[in-house]
Parts: sequence; C-alpha cells; structure tokens
Amino acid sequence: MRAKLREVKAELRRRMHLPIPEQGKWLGAVVRGHLNYYAVPGNSDAIGAFRDQVIRHWHHALRRRGQRHRINWTQMHRHANRWLPAPRIKHPWPEKRFDAITQGRSPVR
Repeated sequence: MRAKLREVKAELRRRMHLPIPEQGKWLGAVVRGHLNYYAVPGNSDAIGAFRDQVIRHWHHALRRRGQRHRINWTQMHRHANRWLPAPRIKHPWPEKRFDAITQGRSPVR
C-alpha cells in the first residue's frame, strides 16, 4: 500500500495543475482498481485507510497550486465524495465463493 501511495503522490505532483475533474477521474480509477483487488472481507480498515491517504495527498497537491490556499477540508471532502468511490467490501467470504462452484450439484463421493 505504501508503494502505491508513493506512486499516487508522485503522479499527483505531476498532474497538479490539471483541472480538478480530470484529476478526479484519474484518482477515481486508481481507487476503484485498488478496491477491485483488495476489497475482501476483513480488509475494510486497510481500504478505508488507502482512500483517506489518497484524499490527503490530493488535498496537499491542490493546496500547492498557487499562493492563495483556497481549498479547505469541507471543499476537499465534497470533491472526494464526488470523484472517489466509497470503500466497500466487493468480494464475498471464501466459503461463499467456493460454494458457488459446487452449488446445485450432488456431492461426489
């Protein structure tokens, strides 16, 4: 997670002066991809922490765009809620996943 956050931070620095919707679309894709892979049962704290850190890095990049720091945390949360997906568990427990394969078949003995 730290390595990915480091990459996101560097890329945000590179994309700092792009319009907010463009940054939001890109960050939304990054967070969505992370959630698609890591949003398994029992990992909700980690995926929430990843999203929070992405928001923190994005806020820092937006505040460095000029001398007048116009964006506050209220505005930042509005942007985050619009562009970044909420951290939700996307995959079922392993018992459910593996049961779906054999569901409806008689057990082989």
